[in-house]
Amino acid sequence: GLIARLAGRRCRLHGQAPARVQRPLKKAQAMTPQQTAELVRDGMFARDRAAQSLAMRITHIAPGEATIEMAVRDDMLNGFDTCHGGFITTLGDTAFAYACNTRNELTVASGLSVDFVAPGRPGDVLVAEAKELSQAGRTGVYDVTIRNRQGQLIALFRGKSYSMKGKPTVPDASAQ
Repeated sequence: GLIARLAGRRCRLHGQAPARVQRPLKKAQAMTPQQTAELVRDGMFARDRAAQSLAMRITHIAPGEATIEMAVRDDMLNGFDTCHGGFITTLGDTAFAYACNTRNELTVASGLSVDFVAPGRPGDVLVAEAKELSQAGRTGVYDVTIRNRQGQLIALFRGKSYSMKGKPTVPDASAQ
């Protein structure tokens, strides 16, 4: 009897306040493109063991743009006592990757080219500045200039990207 009747009702203990009607939560405001870029930067860098091991620092992020610095260490020098081109390429590729993923749509490189203009020297801090030139459908083109802190051009990098439609770069960013 009594238990069956109570099972179908909401009841409260003596002295307990009446239950409040819960209203649906307000829909979260959409993030700005800049907030999305920053969230993706943080999510990518947290998993980017290559950039971390090379002590790269992301100094600027914005939709379609990224600037990353890397100091030339002794273990990055080739037999000519200059920065190995592979490290310069890695810096350019990293700036390219961050720039083309700023919209939180998983984007990978489909090709790249690098022109070395001057050598990176021991102790130089190289600065890679990536900018989106074109992004249409699933493909994009990005230019990256790599300079030393004195402003001397070290390399020119062009990257071509391919986006995986519907796949976020940082899955948690979509829920924010």
